[in-house]
Amino acid sequence: QVHLVESGGGLVQAGGSLRLSCAASGTIFKINAMGWFRQAPGKQRELVAAITSGGSTNYANSVKGRFTISRDNAKKTWYLQMNSLKSEDTAVYYCNAELLVSAFVVAARYWGQGTQVTVSS
Repeated sequence: QVHLVESGGGLVQAGGSLRLSCAASGTIFKINAMGWFRQAPGKQRELVAAITSGGSTNYANSVKGRFTISRDNAKKTWYLQMNSLKSEDTAVYYCNAELLVSAFVVAARYWGQGTQVTVSS
């Protein structure tokens, strides 16, 4: 059983900062990639940022230069530092991981339960 638990969401004023964390637990052999998605009301879930176990990163154009994804492989935890927040960043943020539970199975995607980020203008 694998669990991803997010923390760090909340209410912040425009221009402020928040840091999200996602901790993975359970039977995990290897995490290939970690990421953050978000879903605003009435919109599709979209990729915000992703990072591989090797450190390669990918960001949505809308957050480049404002958000930074990082990870601690030993702790099986990854983070999303969000600066210069805008009202359009308001959404439920979900962490995501592509991982293997053993050396004998294919990788699968797992999701956290989501954490609300609300940016007031």
